[in-house]
Amino acid sequence: MASCRKETRLSVGAVEDRSGTPVLDTRGVTTLISDSGIIRYRINTAVWQIYDKAEPSYWEFPAGIFLERFNEDLKVDASLCADYAIYNQPDQLWRLEGNVHALNLEGEEFVTEELFWDQKAEKIYTDSLITVTKTSSVIVGIGFVSDQSMSKYTILHPTGYFPIEDEDDE
Repeated sequence: MASCRKETRLSVGAVEDRSGTPVLDTRGVTTLISDSGIIRYRINTAVWQIYDKAEPSYWEFPAGIFLERFNEDLKVDASLCADYAIYNQPDQLWRLEGNVHALNLEGEEFVTEELFWDQKAEKIYTDSLITVTKTSSVIVGIGFVSDQSMSKYTILHPTGYFPIEDEDDE
């Protein structure tokens, strides 16, 4: 039997402003990032969105991130995890937020609510409250500046408990 009805077509109009639409939305990611053929970072995340048409372009990790940085010998020299992260591509600037934990090669743990990593300047910093746990002491401060490996750092406005050994009077 023949039909006498018109065929209905659905069409979707072009997206005029793509700045708020990710070009990539991927789930359950583990990836390695290299620079000049050398592996520099490993990223694990549940959700990774890339906004290439935004000004400035950025990557967003709304479900959190775990990141490891490798030195030239492929040894981890820093690790970071956070509940949320965003990476500004042109400026090469990371902003990590919520339960930010970092661990350096010396076994020192850094905990804060917000941390910035400027890859161009090769430094990590925050203006927020930060707690640094070492083997023999805990340092708390407001503000922090460090190199990328978090081995040479300054805590601004520090407080904390520091063990002091008694010395014999001579």
